[in-house]
Amino acid sequence: MAPKTTVEEVLQNVRTIITTVKYQIPLDREFGIDGSVIDLPIQEAEAKLSQEIFQAVRQYEPRAVIESISFSGEDSGKLVPKLEVSINETS
Repeated sequence: MAPKTTVEEVLQNVRTIITTVKYQIPLDREFGIDGSVIDLPIQEAEAKLSQEIFQAVRQYEPRAVIESISFSGEDSGKLVPKLEVSINETS
């Protein structure tokens, strides 16, 4: 919880953003990712999650620039996003 470098701090913040479901944070209900994608077909869920991730990271961690998002899946239907991020330390 105490990152030693800017890169570690930004990556920790991005991880927190994409693993938090909207409406869980009492003082900022819009923080995080919309959980309504849970029942969507895989392709639709990937598109919606990608959009949500781009918007949330842009809003809450402007030092992170998402270069790409890919997903790995499980038989249970769980989607796991994998982000390629560059750090803009001038923001």
